[in-house]
Amino acid sequence: MTQPHHEDATTAEKPPLRVGMIGYAFMGAAHTQGWLTAGRMFDLPRRPVLAALCGRDEAAVRNVADRHGWATTETDWRALIERDDIDLVDICTPGNTHAEIALAALATGKHVLCEKPLANTVAEAEAMVEAAEAAHERGQVAMVGFNYRRVPAIALARRMIAEGRLGTLRHVRLTYLQDWLVDPTFPLTWRLRKEMAGSGALGDLGAHIVDLGQYLAGEPVVGVSGLTRTFVRERPLPGSEPGSADGSLGPVTVDGTALFTGRFASGAVASFEASRFATGRKNSLRVELNGERGSLAFDLERLNELAYHDGTEPGEHAGFRRILVTEPDHPYLDGWWPPGHGLGYEHTFIHQARDLVHAIAEGRRPEPSFADGLQVQRVLSAVEESAEKDSVYTPID
Repeated sequence: MTQPHHEDATTAEKPPLRVGMIGYAFMGAAHTQGWLTAGRMFDLPRRPVLAALCGRDEAAVRNVADRHGWATTETDWRALIERDDIDLVDICTPGNTHAEIALAALATGKHVLCEKPLANTVAEAEAMVEAAEAAHERGQVAMVGFNYRRVPAIALARRMIAEGRLGTLRHVRLTYLQDWLVDPTFPLTWRLRKEMAGSGALGDLGAHIVDLGQYLAGEPVVGVSGLTRTFVRERPLPGSEPGSADGSLGPVTVDGTALFTGRFASGAVASFEASRFATGRKNSLRVELNGERGSLAFDLERLNELAYHDGTEPGEHAGFRRILVTEPDHPYLDGWWPPGHGLGYEHTFIHQARDLVHAIAEGRRPEPSFADGLQVQRVLSAVEESAEKDSVYTPID
């Protein structure tokens, strides 16, 4: 039975990887968990060190740094990336800042981890890829943070598909549903403003399922047809009283729901649905792939399970069977608990940190790369273009 790896004197002697993180809210906390834990549970070639945390509110960032163990703080991201004691810059900020920070960090010789979506526009993403390629020649790496690739069941599904267990793919279905915007009095946060977020459910949730679809299929989406809708067009400004009559409402400038179909390079077809208005769904990400020889299905709310149907079996005893993805030879499980002891959401960020440290030590391009992030950005942009044309429906007289 594989036992978890624990830090010892040998681990402490490994060369440090000094991390500077920009942003400290929800996603910053998730990334912090990854950096804190990866070296304790996996045998890494370098030792992650929480060197500096950056945020604009000095008191707030200091409080978070003290709670999580970051050694120092900064209130200006430019000061952080100029520091000589930072090896890697981890970007956990709104999308409108990704390109500027990543380009500056790469220019100063730092490795970069950037949260998804890679950027707010295709042009920004293209500039980031160009800079990442140039940086790679200097020994730097750049990765985009699509953490759901690191769910062991998803990684196992990718392995099975690559081995041909499904045969030729025909259908791919992906949905990512939440309900945190159902209440019309929910305030107008940055995620609801196009100038900061780029898009709404499309970029936030749709980016994940586009990446997962392409990752699992092993090929790009080459065409889409989509629609988007904004159900609540005005919301209270942060700090205002809901329903007040003092003009404290602001416009919602992003989508709340995105639906689109797509086709892969091989001819397989796909459907995607991303929504923040799916009442009762808190974080429901579901995937199903159908091939000529079998099918796979995954539900994030049953994170340690993968459903597999072997279409080559005789019909009298064929059907979907449950694979409990907790065995030591399943992806990532060699560093964790005995079989049957499940993992959680936070482990995806631990696995992300693990994979990135190995890529840095080996001098290879990590996955997903900035180029992978650009491909997702191109799909999202095509969906937006299709939705703006409103050409999904043909009137029937």
